[in-house]
Amino acid sequence: MINIKYKSKCCGCSACVQVCPKQCISFNEDTKGFLYPVVNKDLCIDCGLCEKVCPFLNLSDPRKPVKVLAAINPNEEIRMKSSSGGIFTMLAEAVIDEGGVVFGARFDKNWEVMHDYTETKEGLDTFRGAKYTQSKIGITYKEAKDFLIQGRKVLFSGTGCQIAGLRLFLHKEYDNLLMVEIACHGVPSPAVWRAYLDDVTKGNKNKINSINFRDKRNGWNEYGLTIEKDDDIIYELSANNRYMQSFLKNLCLRPSCVNCPVKQGASGTDLIIGDFWGVESIHPEIYDNKGCSFVVVNSDKGKEQIVQINTKNLEITYEEGWRYNPCLVQSSAESRYAPIFWRQFHKKGVMAINSTLKIFCSNRIQRMAYLIWYKVISKIQK
Repeated sequence: MINIKYKSKCCGCSACVQVCPKQCISFNEDTKGFLYPVVNKDLCIDCGLCEKVCPFLNLSDPRKPVKVLAAINPNEEIRMKSSSGGIFTMLAEAVIDEGGVVFGARFDKNWEVMHDYTETKEGLDTFRGAKYTQSKIGITYKEAKDFLIQGRKVLFSGTGCQIAGLRLFLHKEYDNLLMVEIACHGVPSPAVWRAYLDDVTKGNKNKINSINFRDKRNGWNEYGLTIEKDDDIIYELSANNRYMQSFLKNLCLRPSCVNCPVKQGASGTDLIIGDFWGVESIHPEIYDNKGCSFVVVNSDKGKEQIVQINTKNLEITYEEGWRYNPCLVQSSAESRYAPIFWRQFHKKGVMAINSTLKIFCSNRIQRMAYLIWYKVISKIQK
């Protein structure tokens, strides 16, 4: 049976939960807000299926790209609503035009993130745009399999570990499945996101109408976080927003994200899409500060799908794409201040972000002194 000894060895993909024939595996949330599997040993028949679908126990080799593109959606309205170049929408619309189904991440009624599917182009609106917290997969692997068996074309999008979990769960190749990996810096804590939302809404999330993590009103390179409420609009540049900074400075990433097993196409995905950061320096001819996607084609199936959509694109090298976006090829490093952040978060909630970020703004001597003080205090309290 699946046995999580080290949290850094579980990405929370949910493949083990969904594959269990006795439904004896459930998810429990830890103190940081991340979900981990727990086995009911009284029901377990020791079939071993849960171990066979775990991305950490079934590592794959990196894959060499078939083709790499810088690409943008020619529909300016869609591109401005998208995180980068709007390529996901074009891929998804093409699948729906074929009578297919698209899986992606959306907000639930509590403004947490969950995976779901849509069979209509109108439904794609909720999937569009980045959501910077780990999504709950639920039973979407099972739902995707049902559609595949029916002969429907399925586009399944998600982080690399979620794609790897799906592939292992299915246990076979499907010609009618298109896997689209969203380039991932790492997934921040749902508990921190909940605490932040409670703070900025004063505990009244019902007044929220929309959330946009990548508002481009000041351009793609200077995106902001926008929360639209009934009586107010909260907008802050990412560089000034405490939640976004806690994520981007790696204070609250899932432990497995610093040891990601699926970088460089090892998830088995057909396509990887992400931001082509630095495009203005590498290929200024395609840059307009409205968003540009970096598209890694990893299979012939992915290549065929990209050919079918009418993007504005430029063929580039793999190295050009990840030069300013290293998360495409390597795991994010946990911040040395992460333990300090979590210690403070469990004591004073979201205010821990402010106090920990102050350390980053201090000079080198002050930062070193704080780290030494923290280590001494930790040993005394133990």
